[in-house]
Amino acid sequence: MNHLKTSIQSKESIKRRNFAFKLLLLIILDYIYVADMILRPFLDSNPLITNLIRALVFLLSSNLIISLGRFATLRFYLKRTKDEKVQPNFVIGIDRISWILNVVILLISLMLAVGIRPLEFLTSITIVAAAIAVLTKDYITNIANGLIIMFSDQLEIGDKIHIGKNTGFIRDITLINLILKSETGEVIIVPNSMILASEIVNYSRNNAHQMIFDFELKNENNLQLNELEGKLIEDLKPYSDVVYIKGAQLNILERKSESSFVRFQFPIKTGEKESESKVRKIVNQSIINLSHEEREA
Repeated sequence: MNHLKTSIQSKESIKRRNFAFKLLLLIILDYIYVADMILRPFLDSNPLITNLIRALVFLLSSNLIISLGRFATLRFYLKRTKDEKVQPNFVIGIDRISWILNVVILLISLMLAVGIRPLEFLTSITIVAAAIAVLTKDYITNIANGLIIMFSDQLEIGDKIHIGKNTGFIRDITLINLILKSETGEVIIVPNSMILASEIVNYSRNNAHQMIFDFELKNENNLQLNELEGKLIEDLKPYSDVVYIKGAQLNILERKSESSFVRFQFPIKTGEKESESKVRKIVNQSIINLSHEEREA
């Protein structure tokens, strides 16, 4: 079974246990609030406590309904989706929607706890609500775009993409931003509104993507490009199962009087993040060794 799918199911088991605990708590509170028992006179004489219990009943019951919807949707998705096609984006999207709904329920519960009727309250602040909507329209747009990205199959956590002037691996998709991490370790935060409005190159959607290494060579050593290319390709051969050796090539990008800028590139299979990191270290070490040989010469 797919490791991601197994991990999701394991986490869902814990959430189902929490669901059972919340259901038990709801039954107890509902019995206290509705049933005619010894606490009824006390509750009638303390409206604040009555409102608090009512708010907790509403909070727990609403949370359980949201959780049931989440469980059913995720179960249907995992059952109908092949192991290799399970995407973390979908799970993140479901979690984000659940979080938004739970925040709304929490706000309504707080109103109930202090004796405010939510419907009347919302009606009385219609103008204020409209002003808030105008001020937060950019955030609302980002949230909507974030949900679209989460439920889309075009971008996935772990994909290597290029957007604007930035290239990196997707590390997280939030309701506001897309979090990238570049190959040199920098964290890049891109607003979701920019994602849908920009051209994106997704290198991970091909069966292979190019690994590129640019470096400088001094002309005085009279190195032969074919020999240098052969040395670098020889270092790649232990990784021939993930690297397309026949596609490796060495080219001169720019020639100057004292040195030349050279590019070595080759295709590598996508989804091989660990192997890609090892290959990158091997090639970089080969280039360092070459520079050391130049200095000795």
